[in-house]
Amino acid sequence: MENKTFTISVYSENNVGLLNRISGIFLKRHINILSLNVSESEIENVSRFIIVVNTTEKWVHNIVGQIEKQIEVIKAFYHIDEETIFLENALFKIESSLLFDEKQIQNIIKESHSQIVTVARDFFVISKSGQRAEIESLYEKLKPFGIMQFVRSGRISVSKAKMEISTLLEELKQEPV
Repeated sequence: MENKTFTISVYSENNVGLLNRISGIFLKRHINILSLNVSESEIENVSRFIIVVNTTEKWVHNIVGQIEKQIEVIKAFYHIDEETIFLENALFKIESSLLFDEKQIQNIIKESHSQIVTVARDFFVISKSGQRAEIESLYEKLKPFGIMQFVRSGRISVSKAKMEISTLLEELKQEPV
């Protein structure tokens, strides 16, 4: 089996220590987490982890099974890139004089569909949402001008197919205890 990039979505209760236990599952198997994002989900009081890894389908299947054994985990899914819509976000802090002195920077911002989110006396900040390749391309174009600071988020994604998590939760609510 060949390695592919997989996006793992984990729906869980928001409990202390779960992130540590989940990352331990990857550590034991020597699988590097490429990206990790945790946020609220579309379901009240349920968190969603988005974990990106590069491994085989066999390994990702086993990992998802191990993650689902965690008591706080409601359900975990995995998808290949073609099955999801995903983005990353990045911020670039640049010296403010360049915005006015270098017309090329204004063209780079416009052509890359980026936005200036703030301008201060000493710096301005550019925001870019997109695929990793788009962000890396913008980085390479801005690098010769001097990037004061750079940060990129982990992947955020939604599946193209309907996620059955809401139906699953409704069924769990209706089961007698």
